[in-house]
Amino acid sequence: MKKIEAIIKPFKLEEVKDALSEIGIEGMTVSEVKGFGRQKGHTEIYRGSEYTVDFLPKIKIELVITDVQVDAAVSAIIKSAKTGKIGDGKVFVSNVEQAIRIRTEEKGDSAV
Repeated sequence: MKKIEAIIKPFKLEEVKDALSEIGIEGMTVSEVKGFGRQKGHTEIYRGSEYTVDFLPKIKIELVITDVQVDAAVSAIIKSAKTGKIGDGKVFVSNVEQAIRIRTEEKGDSAV
């Protein structure tokens, strides 16, 4: 099993969700987060004063899937989240040792 964490632009969430749904991935956790990478934020003017916005709003999607679904899921996320502009985000893939469904106590791939 693998865990995919994707940091994307907020307005791309629906497209990513639909792309994952099309390949049969339904379950995911979505969080509103703030952060920055190479873009290092930007400056804005509010009521005549200039200030720096260091942390930009992003969406973090987390999903745990079987090993055979990983390539399709990563491709779907990249294809649907990409704008070609700085700040599109990142995708991280890591190993998951164990998954247990609380309701049925199923373990491993069947719990996912």
